[in-house]
Amino acid sequence: MDFKRISGKQTRLYETVCAFANTDGGWLVIGVGDAKATKPGDKPASRLYGVEENPEGFDDFRRELLQRFTPAIAGLHWQLLPCALRDGKPGHVALLKVDKSEQVHSIVGNGTWTRMDASNRELSAMEIAELAYQRGVRSATAEVVPIRLSLLETGTWRTFLASRGLRSGTFAEQLQRLGLADEVGGEIRPTRAAVLLFAEEPGSLLAAHDTRADIRVMVYDGKQPVPGATPNLRKPAKTVRGPLVEQIDTAVRLVLDELAAGLTLGSSGFKARHVYPERVVKEAIVNAVIHRDYRLNRDIFVRIFDDRIEVENPGLFPGRITPDNIAKAGSKARNPLIAQNLREFPVAPNIDAGEGVKMMFSEMAAAQLYPPQYRQSTEAAIESVTVTLLNLERPSIWDEVSDWIDREGSIQNAKLCEIAKIDTLRASKMLGVWRDQGLLVPLPHRAKRNMAYTKPTRSEPTQSDLLSTFEENNGSQRK
Repeated sequence: MDFKRISGKQTRLYETVCAFANTDGGWLVIGVGDAKATKPGDKPASRLYGVEENPEGFDDFRRELLQRFTPAIAGLHWQLLPCALRDGKPGHVALLKVDKSEQVHSIVGNGTWTRMDASNRELSAMEIAELAYQRGVRSATAEVVPIRLSLLETGTWRTFLASRGLRSGTFAEQLQRLGLADEVGGEIRPTRAAVLLFAEEPGSLLAAHDTRADIRVMVYDGKQPVPGATPNLRKPAKTVRGPLVEQIDTAVRLVLDELAAGLTLGSSGFKARHVYPERVVKEAIVNAVIHRDYRLNRDIFVRIFDDRIEVENPGLFPGRITPDNIAKAGSKARNPLIAQNLREFPVAPNIDAGEGVKMMFSEMAAAQLYPPQYRQSTEAAIESVTVTLLNLERPSIWDEVSDWIDREGSIQNAKLCEIAKIDTLRASKMLGVWRDQGLLVPLPHRAKRNMAYTKPTRSEPTQSDLLSTFEENNGSQRK
């Protein structure tokens, strides 16, 4: 969130809009002075200048927003809020909601910007290229690699060729027609996608180019990995190699076999039965293979614990996908060459219709399980997205609680008592269980008697959040 007045030049406003679109979106509140500019003793209303401070400048800003960026920014939403201004006269504060964009935007003649915690920063050319990869605007799988074509003319290629119906031309010409090869320096070179799809050992071939392409399956004792010289692995980790269509089939079969066998819990001898729908497990692995960032030198990890499965996928969410909206938005292909060609195999692992993630949520709901939990790690050395499938039957009340948090931002003990018709002690225990399972996190800076919880993935504020934050800022000044 950022607060700006309408001044003579609107450069800072354009920079903020650009930065929000290039990062995770945000709210620009126009007609409100920055809290840092106030003096001790100033009333909160002293910040309210309104768009009436410079109506011509405000009109120019709204009009030129459509022309100042390349490419144009589409996700802009306006709302005018009436208020009493600092001089007591009636006026308006403008709210501009900027969606996270699928593209990378620049201001014409004024660079490309991204958002930090409380300010904007201009990106270098290298950073712009990195952002384009992260957003899925550019895909590493479309780039050619110096690997001999003959290493790709395998049985997997011949199976694909027969199913695809290509008959004319040489092997190199056929790859070129599919967009899987290009001419570099007078020589035909395969794209990274072609190597991944058809080479017998794509991970080994691409390792020389700082890229990994395998899947690691790890089965743990207990509910958490234990670091140290002796990890708590139930059995040696397995590496799944081969062309992608075979990797997916082998990894899915390996995981389903482990789940079918059940997991013995500790010395009690009790066997935990995993009840995930098979389609959901397969889709989680297929999505990791198709949507991972193949620039990154890290494998996909499938971790099986007593109470859950985690599939960790190198790279961030492409486009405007976030942990908050993925259930409704579905998925966006980071690597269209892989997605388009995997569906051409005789037994395709993917339909490529963008409905797989929505199916995962509906299937988990039908099985009375918690929905898939997505989290994005940006602090690690290699960024990743992890989807967690919880092997826990969910209470029916979770749907109502989840919906309440999506609409209102957070939930307190008293509201849970009201929704579930239970007493305070039972509500407290229920919130504690959801917290321990990672479904909820406590809001920071709250006293125990006023504690509230939200989803760990929830990042986009509602309008009520925005207004509450503004009121809290005014309240802190008042104090």
